[in-house]
Amino acid sequence: MALTIYINNSIVDTARSGSGATWIAIDPVADYFVFSNGSDAVKNDVTIPDATAKNRAAVLLTGSEQTVPKYFLADITAGVLKEIFLAGSEDAQYVFCFAFNAATATEPVLEMWDDNGIDTTAIEVLGAGTPDDSWYKAICTTTTTSGTPWTGFPLAGSTAGHFISLNAGSALAKAKDLYMQFKIVIPASASYSGTASPIMVVKYTSN
Repeated sequence: MALTIYINNSIVDTARSGSGATWIAIDPVADYFVFSNGSDAVKNDVTIPDATAKNRAAVLLTGSEQTVPKYFLADITAGVLKEIFLAGSEDAQYVFCFAFNAATATEPVLEMWDDNGIDTTAIEVLGAGTPDDSWYKAICTTTTTSGTPWTGFPLAGSTAGHFISLNAGSALAKAKDLYMQFKIVIPASASYSGTASPIMVVKYTSN
């Protein structure tokens, strides 16, 4: 059993098995995501910027709710940022792809945690212990688009309503591509303005 995660690096909303979209495989060990306002130094196909450039392009707290506008994969192998153009508030279906090459014994689910310990959600961006307050929102789009406007589920741990099921309640009977849409909504009450590195986890049991 193998799982490969891809991001759609195009504005074409088509499945990985179709044509027109540009799908890039994520290296789960080396690659990471960058969420930003964007700038000349933080945009698609530029060399991965240093911390100073990232900070200058960061989303600033305003005292009002706001949705992060730009989503990037830091592709370490290529050494560049790859924008996930359809991520965010867009009504889209084929944005993040979870490609399974065989059947599973349980349904794959997507969760977010503080770190690799996969046992706490104490950081502010995940709700600081209140999962409903997580900034990270996701919705399964395996069978349909996200809609607009879409709310999704606040990602924080594994309690009901705070993770997403990726296959409509069922284990996979065979190899299959599953999809989700994702955005970050910063609440008006947000006070944390530092760097956060939560962990995105796909859980399932193999046959």
